[in-house]
Amino acid sequence: MSNLLNNTALERSPTVANSLMNRERGCLGGNSYQKELSFDIPDFLRSRLKTGKPVAWLDICCGQGRALIETVQLFSDRRTASDLQITGIDLAGMFLEFPAEQDFLRLIEIPFERFPAEGDFDLITSVHGLHYIGDKLAFLEKSVSLLKPDGLFLANLDPANFKFAGRRPAARSIIGKLRKRGFEYAARKHLLICRGKKELKFDLAYLGADDGAGPNYTGQAAVDSFYDQG
Repeated sequence: MSNLLNNTALERSPTVANSLMNRERGCLGGNSYQKELSFDIPDFLRSRLKTGKPVAWLDICCGQGRALIETVQLFSDRRTASDLQITGIDLAGMFLEFPAEQDFLRLIEIPFERFPAEGDFDLITSVHGLHYIGDKLAFLEKSVSLLKPDGLFLANLDPANFKFAGRRPAARSIIGKLRKRGFEYAARKHLLICRGKKELKFDLAYLGADDGAGPNYTGQAAVDSFYDQG
């Protein structure tokens, strides 16, 4: 399958540089992270802050960062903000501006595979980001390794974007592997969940990605990820 793209080529793909996904999505309300993840992020952060320990949220493929900027506005009290760190990363780097005093928010233009694997996060999210990742299993391995022992990972996932060599569907096999390793998958919501830090290594070799896979359940063009079944 010589037509498959490696990570470097995929970063230049117009499919991956999607101008629609997450560009206008806020934190709460109709077009929001709350709706896509069925989860209230500010409420989760408030509950963690009550423990008196530092709290950190990492959002991968954050688009313009609108949802993160809206969230920090809810935590404008400096005493509270001193215990909170919110980080958003995105390949395109089309970030909105936000007040300099909201220095507990960082928006970083970087592909996730080059994001430093350091620090522990209470919450890691990726709202429709996995649709544009090449090696989705490596993404998941790294993501859950960055969680705190009681942290939470939430991401939208379309299993139909997993393929074996020869374009054979891999969805059922890979979802089974994810569940055996402690992930939960809510099929109706296309939501992947992991509770607590995990050090994982999947037993499938990554072959490359196809950015011409066409639309997935979102209606937007997505990337198929190919693995050697072994």
